[in-house]
Amino acid sequence: MTRLTRRHLTLGVLSAAAGCGVQTKEQVMAKDPDPSSIPDYEKWQLSNAEWKDRLSPEAYAVLRREATERSGTSPLNNEKREGIYACAGCGFDLFKSETKFESGTGWPSFWDYIPGALGTKTDFKLVLPRTEYHCARCGGHQGHVFKDGPDPTGLRYCNNGVALTFKPA
Repeated sequence: MTRLTRRHLTLGVLSAAAGCGVQTKEQVMAKDPDPSSIPDYEKWQLSNAEWKDRLSPEAYAVLRREATERSGTSPLNNEKREGIYACAGCGFDLFKSETKFESGTGWPSFWDYIPGALGTKTDFKLVLPRTEYHCARCGGHQGHVFKDGPDPTGLRYCNNGVALTFKPA
């Protein structure tokens, strides 16, 4: 179990500050995908009770209640194989492995997503605005996007590992 240290807190605060007012990448997505274009969209509009039955308590807290897992706790941080990272709630493909990078934050990070896979909203939980993103199919909270990522996008999609599953190629 990883202990939360002053370094983790500092990285978190600096990450949040670096991402304030994020947007762009076409104002992060121009707009959320049209639900009618998403396979099985209706099937994944579940009640809270149904989600609680399907998910572990940790996954439910992140995906349905917008919690954040502790930094450095996800085994997906060390995943190096080729494949797809999908929503742990509904299995919808979100990221390709070639867009994953080591951000040093302790959470799986990606510089781009699969087109049509994510929706966004503005989050004011830390007072300053951040862009939160979620699975376009089931609405499960994934993480936040910041403007401190590598080229070619300059963005960092900072994802909760418990909100993802990995599908090897």
